[in-house]
Amino acid sequence: MSKVGFTTSIPVEVILAARRTPVDLNNIFIGSARAQGLVALAEGAGYPRNTCGWIKGLYAVALEEEMEAIIAVMQGDCSNTLALMETLQLKGKHIIPFAYPFDRDRSGLEQAVSKLAAGFGVDMGQVNRVWDELKAVRGQLQELDRMTWQDNLVSGSENHYFLVSSSDFSGSPESFEEEVSDFIEKARQRQPFRDEVRLAYIGVPPIYTDLYTYLESLGARVVFNEVQRQFSMPGQAEDIFQQYLDYTYPYGAFARLPDIEEQLRQREVDGVIHYTQTFCFRQIEDIVFRNRLDLPYLTLEGDQPGQLDARSRLRLEAFVNMLK
Repeated sequence: MSKVGFTTSIPVEVILAARRTPVDLNNIFIGSARAQGLVALAEGAGYPRNTCGWIKGLYAVALEEEMEAIIAVMQGDCSNTLALMETLQLKGKHIIPFAYPFDRDRSGLEQAVSKLAAGFGVDMGQVNRVWDELKAVRGQLQELDRMTWQDNLVSGSENHYFLVSSSDFSGSPESFEEEVSDFIEKARQRQPFRDEVRLAYIGVPPIYTDLYTYLESLGARVVFNEVQRQFSMPGQAEDIFQQYLDYTYPYGAFARLPDIEEQLRQREVDGVIHYTQTFCFRQIEDIVFRNRLDLPYLTLEGDQPGQLDARSRLRLEAFVNMLK
């Protein structure tokens, strides 16, 4: 099956119904041992230094991966996606635009999903059958998430890995479901974590590779990964359109706040880390979250892929010690 890449979570059911392999370019980039080299490749091609590291990584991955097409989320993700796609078109890549309706309008979303499906030669009946089949693996992910905050059997990094991977199910929902199921069975045999500090992580997934393990070395554990959890499509939507209307990430800070506030209360969180990517427009949203969330709060900024820098480690250590 040929591969179809995408720049952030989209209705993956369409790709699977079309018998293509879904590929989240973000997961390929950050999982690469050459992540810093991929950023350098984009800068060598002319990308400015003051461009988000994720965008530069996506550009390089899209050039190196053999894909039938790339679905670009033009509304509901990064403001730089249009320019990213233009530079990929220059290299001969086939680009398919997709947009979440800014006003969270159901008819607008129905039109966007149906158009995407028609472009791949499938109808909504086929898409809905895949949506129904994916309920099992998404249910497993909800159980894994519950085991993180309620049973205290799953680490923050493990929670992050499985939830962020659910954007494309690592290319195969069947194999991914087996991996999740095996992990859950093994995790149930553990002794619960006994953390001194329970943290929430909000914002886009980190470009840092050792954030969670470093926090755990300090006696803290992330029990809520906001955007990663959204990738797993939590909840019990009545149909696929409602699922992608409930999915909070594309609709802005105020659409995300009710879910964040509810989860902070439910998970008995001690403090919040809001991760912001250098040169990303979402850094401005930090003003909203800082004003609305009534918990100790740390804004953590990241730029290049790799391990935490010394300054970030010092700030995290001071934050955790303050919470203790």
